[in-house]
Amino acid sequence: MTRYLGEPDYQHGTEDKTGVLLVNLGTPDAPDAASVRRYLAQFLWDPRVIEVARPLWWLILHGVILRIRPRKSAEAYAKVWTEEGSPLLSISRRQHRAFQQLLAERVESEVPVALGMRYGSPSIASALAELRENGVRRLLVLPLYPQYSATTTASVFDAIAADLQRTRWLPELRFINQYHDERGYIEALAASIREHWQDQGRAERLLFSFHGLPHRYLLSGDPYHCHCHKTARLLAAELGLDDDAWMLSFQSRVGREEWLRPYTDETVAQLARDGVRSLDVACPGFSADCLETLEEIAMQNGEIFEEAGGETLRYVPALNDRSDHISFLVDLTQRHCQGWPEPAAGEERSKDRELGAQRALALGAKH
Repeated sequence: MTRYLGEPDYQHGTEDKTGVLLVNLGTPDAPDAASVRRYLAQFLWDPRVIEVARPLWWLILHGVILRIRPRKSAEAYAKVWTEEGSPLLSISRRQHRAFQQLLAERVESEVPVALGMRYGSPSIASALAELRENGVRRLLVLPLYPQYSATTTASVFDAIAADLQRTRWLPELRFINQYHDERGYIEALAASIREHWQDQGRAERLLFSFHGLPHRYLLSGDPYHCHCHKTARLLAAELGLDDDAWMLSFQSRVGREEWLRPYTDETVAQLARDGVRSLDVACPGFSADCLETLEEIAMQNGEIFEEAGGETLRYVPALNDRSDHISFLVDLTQRHCQGWPEPAAGEERSKDRELGAQRALALGAKH
């Protein structure tokens, strides 16, 4: 079958560059039901996210979920929406700017860095187009998911592969699968928690809450559960915590099937009933604050804790665009870019580009 590949996506004679694609989950365009419905339709139709037979799932999604959930979710988004828009998107843009600036300072040259969201805008396709226009021929993809899961990191790969199917000349591609146990990541998390304690005092217990997955995904071989436990264990050790000073749980479950346990809302309520009066909650699986941290943890679970007899639940902000977080991500990127073959340098490199362009134009190339 012949595939239509569109207009040329390469100009002969241009300099090959190394570029970086930063990716996060995404967000609705606005905190209203229509925008949330469009976002959820894309997100929940991803077969990496919902592993259910497509015909059956289409009926459930369009016949039930998208008729009920958008309005309720829009109300939740409205609680955390800011003048800059979605917290996740505004923070991701700050991360993007800080990352690009620091990387350029480290390598002493401009490096194309694009931001793409797996669902919603800016899309991965638009980010890849931006990098192609900047002459990127060596591409490093950094999904901002510390712990690997097929539902997140692998889904990013799917979206990139789908876009590259329309590209005639593929870039050399590298992919960072996870960084859940990287030293710099653990140190940045520990520093953020210590600063939280210095500013607001230390609660009786510290809870690490990660986004949940259906339990059957674990049984099918997804390593996410193990990565979360390792992150929590390393972080507790870095903070010097005894085993009875911290716990791990999983949040954001939906539907009736069993998800990864223990559940955050049940854990928070039980701690309060057991006499814990103050609780700090950190979410090490989120690189940027979003609906699941600002509304679900800080608001919903704060209410659950108080209703069960607790007094104060304090949410520890995500790493967001903290300087130590950005520094770690740039360091991670630089290490993954090592060993990439470089073309000839200096005058020889410039001459090769010029001769290549002349030959291509003589043969009828448009660019």
